[in-house]
Amino acid sequence: MKYTTLPNSSIKVSKICLGTMTWGEQNTEKEGHQQLDFAIDKGVNFVDTAELYSVPGRPETQGSTEKIIGSWIAKGNREKIVLATKITGSSGGLKYIRENLDFNKNTLIETIEKNLKRLQTDYIDLYQLHWPERATNCFGIRNYQHKTNQWQENFTEVVETLNNLIKQGKIRQYGISNETPYGILRYLEEATKKNLAQPITIQNPYNLLNRTFEIGNAEISIKKNVGLLAYSPLAFGHLTGKFLGGKKHPNSRVALFPQMARYNSLEVDNAVKKYAEVAKKHDLSLTQMSLAFINQQSFLTSNIVGATNLEQLKENIESIHITLSDDILQDIEMVFKSQPNPAP
Repeated sequence: MKYTTLPNSSIKVSKICLGTMTWGEQNTEKEGHQQLDFAIDKGVNFVDTAELYSVPGRPETQGSTEKIIGSWIAKGNREKIVLATKITGSSGGLKYIRENLDFNKNTLIETIEKNLKRLQTDYIDLYQLHWPERATNCFGIRNYQHKTNQWQENFTEVVETLNNLIKQGKIRQYGISNETPYGILRYLEEATKKNLAQPITIQNPYNLLNRTFEIGNAEISIKKNVGLLAYSPLAFGHLTGKFLGGKKHPNSRVALFPQMARYNSLEVDNAVKKYAEVAKKHDLSLTQMSLAFINQQSFLTSNIVGATNLEQLKENIESIHITLSDDILQDIEMVFKSQPNPAP
């Protein structure tokens, strides 16, 4: 395994992070525990979850993933992992989590206690804001369209509250997720102004079909030392090649949850075919090439891989040992230039 540290901290993390959002829906508690044990045996020490999980979000399974991790932690495993979780962002469809889906002081304090209880721990290493409160681009929205809403800007309150949670020992660091350049800079501005700890990571989608992070966020990530935690590195399984040729996989996330259609398009299919040809040309699986490309990015802190079985997880983790040559990278860029970001 290869390791780095979370920016502006001494927290050592594996460059492959174990994603867990299928646990409690597509995976059982036993399978979640097996994945944790397997990943740790392979050198992974970084685990990411959220209060929303499992996915897709619904009342019957909300918090189930944190509970599965918590029952594993209760076996005496807490010090084996660096644990990251999230507070749910603003969304009218998620009122079953709590009525006030905001990031004000009281909400943050109440929510962290629920996270800690489900996870059966007294501290979280990295606490993340799952997506912005304000109406802005995320989850596949291409172009910004300003929407007037009643949102009261509260970057100062959020930064101060999270810093107080750090002082109390309930979290060690904090990060943001599904954010824009504006959001990153505002959090950094408030932290600097108040001489407080700043967000150290940003968890955004990043894969061969969606490199929009490079447009504005990557420069900030590097210059301001806010590391990317890349999620959906295989684009809901499309970048494994398993859907090529119209193949059906009834137990896949795409088939089970048709509402999760971010990567379902003819443009995506065409791009995947071209990337698969590049991988074949260089004697790699499409999965290996797709993950290795992300692992090599200078702005990456960790690549969040998820799987529904150990065979998939093994291939995903072992991508850390693959280095793409300049020839492969040039071939990837040729595809990207012909079909950039078909699935933002």
